[in-house]
Amino acid sequence: MFDTINNILSSIDNVVWGVPLIVMIMATGIYLTIRLRGLQVRRLILAVKYMFANEEHEGDGEISSFAALCTALSATIGTGNIVGVATAIVAGGPGALFWMIMAAVVGTATKYTEGFLAIKYRTVAEDGHVVGGPFYYIENGMGKQWRWLGKIFAFFGVCVGLMGIGTFTQINGITSAVKNFFDPESVNTVSLFGREYSWAVVIAGIILTVIVAFVIIGGIQRISTVSQVIVPFMAIAYVAVALLILILNYERIPGAIVEIVQGAFGLRAAAGGALGAMIVAMQKGIARGIFSNESGLGSAPIAAAAAKSNEPVRQGLISMLGTVIDTIIICTMTGLSIVITGSWNVGLDGVDVTTRAFQVGLPFPAQVSSFLLMMCLVFFAFTTILGWDYYSERCLDYLSHNNAKAVKVFRWLYIACVFIGPYMTVSAVWTIADIFNGLMAIPNLIALLALSGIVVRETKQYFKNFKK
Repeated sequence: MFDTINNILSSIDNVVWGVPLIVMIMATGIYLTIRLRGLQVRRLILAVKYMFANEEHEGDGEISSFAALCTALSATIGTGNIVGVATAIVAGGPGALFWMIMAAVVGTATKYTEGFLAIKYRTVAEDGHVVGGPFYYIENGMGKQWRWLGKIFAFFGVCVGLMGIGTFTQINGITSAVKNFFDPESVNTVSLFGREYSWAVVIAGIILTVIVAFVIIGGIQRISTVSQVIVPFMAIAYVAVALLILILNYERIPGAIVEIVQGAFGLRAAAGGALGAMIVAMQKGIARGIFSNESGLGSAPIAAAAAKSNEPVRQGLISMLGTVIDTIIICTMTGLSIVITGSWNVGLDGVDVTTRAFQVGLPFPAQVSSFLLMMCLVFFAFTTILGWDYYSERCLDYLSHNNAKAVKVFRWLYIACVFIGPYMTVSAVWTIADIFNGLMAIPNLIALLALSGIVVRETKQYFKNFKK
């Protein structure tokens, strides 16, 4: 039965994440990069300055720009940075990392555009809280006649939160890491749903569910408060550990880079199979890249809209740093660690691949390395669960016309999905997430292209005034 379900999901995934969507995502990022004249490179230092300056407090939002970025990062820095990168490299070879990075480079222009539009077209709800995101810049920017497109986005946004990025993949990654550390041989098991599960999985799942329930009931204020503390700490800690692996194995880095580039263009494939190998590497790399940094997906602008900033360009610049931090820095370090240690082609899958990379690459006992990765993964995935609850709630707000009862029911459904997540199969979990990601991206990309002229015009005007 499980094999049949997996085969059906894989078939749907191949259609959704086929060549047309990959071309659409990359083409949108390239188009915006050209029209904005490489803004993500030219204004990167200014974006960093804005992030740390955190000067605007007079806007209409609910949280600071830095808190909005941390909330967005809490949703993007998750299992995609650890498990997702590993899954992409196992399925598409080292070349998948190259395409993941390329998608992120052009995706920073996409993320800038999303952050810009989030501030420009946000609105204030009847109860006084600020709301925004793709559904509002579709409706307010493209016109009321496009409201149906905003509703499609919001519907898939709820689905991504409940059955994709927000719940199943994150809690599954957490419990798998806990099991690998405390009960790698599955010695202590219990029979549930017709299958055997380690007690480590069950206990970890229950504890995380309780903690998640406590935080999300507090809404955006509590989520942003937790995110501002955990996100910077966990990102710095993980980067430090991954950097140590690269430093200790520096002599292997040049060979790994060659392997990544060759794999990206199918140069290591047998004669006649180069194009096929390249397409698989592109498909897996871009899909996992979008899963990780969410550029073009339309999720980050939901958090950006809550920032206390009335300047769209400023918030756009801060928002685009999310892709830089998430993929260009963290995912690249994970991918290089996996390639230089050769852990991607030894028959492992999911978090086991990255665990082996840490065990081989670090000068510590295997148990210590596994513990470090487990803790990073737990914090990464935990904050992603929180961030995606907020995103999904805002999507549901739009669909239900701010029905408070619907949101309360949704929160309990969300908690229930977190609870059952550990018992989903790894392949099914990631495939479901891929499908909803792709479907969610389509209406958002249409809006970004339709409103790109406004973004370019006002961005040029901002920097013209900025020089003065």
